[in-house]
Amino acid sequence: MTTLVYDTGALLAAESNDRRVWTMHNEALAVDRYPIVPTPVLAQAWRGGPQPLLSRLLKHCVIEALDEDTAREAGRTCRMARSSDVVDATVIVIAVRCGAEVVSSDRDDMDMLSSAIGHPIVVRPV
Repeated sequence: MTTLVYDTGALLAAESNDRRVWTMHNEALAVDRYPIVPTPVLAQAWRGGPQPLLSRLLKHCVIEALDEDTAREAGRTCRMARSSDVVDATVIVIAVRCGAEVVSSDRDDMDMLSSAIGHPIVVRPV
């Protein structure tokens, strides 16, 4: 199993107890693959609690801070895709860098962004 990168829709689905997300999450953990959550994704999904299911999910994730290089690459990705969604672009940049699959509620946007930079990725829908 490859690494997973969660988008905001995946975090919201986890908080809604979506079994698809929890199954993917538990399968990843079973083979010592800790899913990645970019900090802009966390900021978009977190509302200050209580969010007990999301908190449980996050305990077993790698929270990846948005550094300058990733931010610049996400901006370039937006330009190339003619998109303004820097959060989704950040997910794509990190997924491409890690050779990861994306867990997302918005496959079309993820496909469009990854295609724009010439790196199609696997998107697991939720």
